[in-house]
Formats: sequence, C-alpha cells, structure tokens
Amino acid sequence: QGIGNKEWREFGRTEVIDNTLNPDFVRKFILDYFFEERQNLKFDLGIPGKKCGTIVVKAEELSNCRESVMMQFCGNKLDKKDFFGKSDPFLVFYRSNEDGTFTICHKTEVVKNTLNPVWQAFKISVRALCNGDYDRYGVHDFIGEFSTSYRELSRGQSQFNVYEVTLLSFLVDTEVTFLDFIKGNPAQPTSLHYMNPYQLNTYAMALKAVGDIIQDYDSDKMFPALGFGAKLPPDGRISHEFALNGNPQNPYCNGIDGVMEAYYQSLKSVQLYGPTNFSPVINHVARYAASVKDGSQYFILLIITDGVISDMAQTKESIVNAASLPMSIIIVGVGPAEFDAMIELDGDEVRISSRGRYAERDIVQFVPFRDYIDRTGNHILSMARLAKDVLAEIPDQFLSYMRTRGIKPSPAPPPYTPPGHPLQTQI
Repeated sequence: QGIGNKEWREFGRTEVIDNTLNPDFVRKFILDYFFEERQNLKFDLGIPGKKCGTIVVKAEELSNCRESVMMQFCGNKLDKKDFFGKSDPFLVFYRSNEDGTFTICHKTEVVKNTLNPVWQAFKISVRALCNGDYDRYGVHDFIGEFSTSYRELSRGQSQFNVYEVTLLSFLVDTEVTFLDFIKGNPAQPTSLHYMNPYQLNTYAMALKAVGDIIQDYDSDKMFPALGFGAKLPPDGRISHEFALNGNPQNPYCNGIDGVMEAYYQSLKSVQLYGPTNFSPVINHVARYAASVKDGSQYFILLIITDGVISDMAQTKESIVNAASLPMSIIIVGVGPAEFDAMIELDGDEVRISSRGRYAERDIVQFVPFRDYIDRTGNHILSMARLAKDVLAEIPDQFLSYMRTRGIKPSPAPPPYTPPGHPLQTQI
C-alpha cells in the first residue's frame, strides 16, 4: 500500500502454490478505502526469495464492484467414490473466463466425517463470482462437479438448484458506497446535477457555454444528445448510451435549448448509476463519422463528466480508432474530482495510444470547468472563458483531417448581383 510518493507498506501475502506457473490464489484481503487520499496499490508476484513482476494500480480502479451474494449449500448423501473422495468434503467454486479457462473464486471449509455436509453460508462479490456475466456457464463435465450460472443460482432453493449438492439459500446484497451519497439525487443540492430554479448547474453551464457557440456552425441546428451511466425506466436497465429525449430512434434535439430541455427532463426519469463508460458514446459518434469521409461533414462530440471513468482501456481504443475519422472530442470536467484520466485522454503531452497503436492525430481537448469559474460569481464570464479555451483546438484539428486527406474546400458561389446592376451589363 502506497504511503506518500515513495514509501510502500506490505499489507499481506497470499498462500504459496507449488509447482505451477498458473496459480489460482484464494486468500482475500480487505483494505480501508479513503476517498480523500490517492491510494496506490502495488502487487508483487514471485516465488519465495525472488520477485518476478510488479503491478501498480489505483485503489479506486478496484472499487467499482457493488453487488455481493450470500449463499449456502448442503451435500446430498455423497458417495465416497465421488469427486470428494473421502468423508471430509468441501466445495471449490470456479469462475468461467471468456477464454474458456477457469479461475478459483471460493473454497468452503472442510466438514469432517460426514457424507451429508452443510457448509457455512458465505458472501462473495458478483464480480469475483462471475465477473458480472449472469448467464455464463462452466463447461467441465467430470464426475462430482456441476455447472451453473449466476442467474440460475439467483432462483434460490428450488428444483433448478439441486446438483451433487443443494442450494439452501441465495441472497443478493448491494453495498452502498461513499460515491452513492455524493452523487445523490439531482433534486438534492449536493448533486452536481442539482436543478436549481435560480441558476444553471455546472453541467448545464458547460453545455450552454460550448453549445451556444458551436451551434452556429451547424446548418440545421439538430443535435443528437446522449447520456451515459444511468438506470432507465421502466425496468431499471443500466445504459451507457441512451437518448436524453427518451427516443432512441430519433435522439435529435432542436438547438442547444432543445438539448438543455432534454437534459432536464431525463434527470426526472432516469436514475444516475455507475459505472461510467465513455467508449459507447464515442463509438456512437464514430459510426456516423465513418460514413462521411468526403469532407462534407465534421463531427464534434462534447462530453461533460465528473471525471470518473470505468472503461479507460476501451475509451483509449475508441479514441485511437476515431482519430482517423472526421471528428473531434471535447471533454469538460465538472466538480472537484481529480482529472488525471481526462488529462491522459487529452494527449497534449503524450500522444494517446492503445495496444501499441498511436492515434493518427490529436482529436481530444480537455478542460476542467473549475479553472474558469469567475471569483465574483459572474457565470456569464465563466462560460465565455470556458468556451474560448475549449474550442481553441477545433480549427486545427479540423484542418489536420482535411489536409491529410487532400480535401479542398468547395468553390465559393459567385456573389449575387441584382438585375440592372452595372456588373450585369453585357458588353
């Protein structure tokens, strides 16, 4: 666990697994998470007396799992010749991975001297159990093992959950976090989306500041407006790419005022919910941009965010792919969070890359709104400053695409001259 910038304190060690290069560690560690501190975690992998590798991650990158399940199983007159092999039975749970391999995610205790064991109930996160995939099955088919899915287990004690063992109970528990409280309800003043009847919230100010200027460069003033990170009515489905106006077939809004109205209406109908994924909306715009490469259209995606991002790797991949398309991305950060991830996406200092492939050109511009807030409370001045800086790179990004594609501007039409004007006189 990182302390300050340089010192590390050892928190714990897993068990040693002999004679394998593909160990499945089971021992778990519980650490306190401090929202007010940056916590780096370092994982050293090696054999006794020799370190083989190190991974460093931020604590918040490991803190997205929210749902856990409580389960209990009992054995059904186990035969000694079965998989257990003796009268001291225990259960081992494996998670099926996407590549067809399996990872140990839980071991029960050993119940001594019985063929009718009842194991203690245990709690495990949904991510550890199935990585959020409710339907994935295991494929092993050896005697004494059984395959099931999260969705089947969630039916609880029934005829569907009788195998070599019987499921006695199944309870889903959603753990609330600090972020749940500070995000809160848009109707509460603590939310960044708070709908104050007397002034715009920071999301709305950023949207209006940039939108009011950029809409003058759009011919029809019709803008698709998308949201991400919310539960949608009526069934509570989590979406990272939903139409703010509630119409997925036609997400277009009439002008920035129409976008603002759709934003306010969506806050009344959706429930803000993590994780926060950027890549779906980037890919959404990229699909449009990929269909128009003749220079007749150029797409600008404005993302307004509180700085939390849950799909950094996928977002970098999406940006690298989009860099070859006629589009730019503006990111405005609102709120007091650290914006390290957004600065990395901006790519001003280091060109963004994904899996060894660098973006063809710089298409991302990031600014934190808090840097533009006028100290006297003049929101109009704050919005003007923001718009000026956030749009500063767009012309160069636009021209870089046109130049690399050899696209020339269309010839300007001849100026209109009314009949009888001297320029109309034929000689």
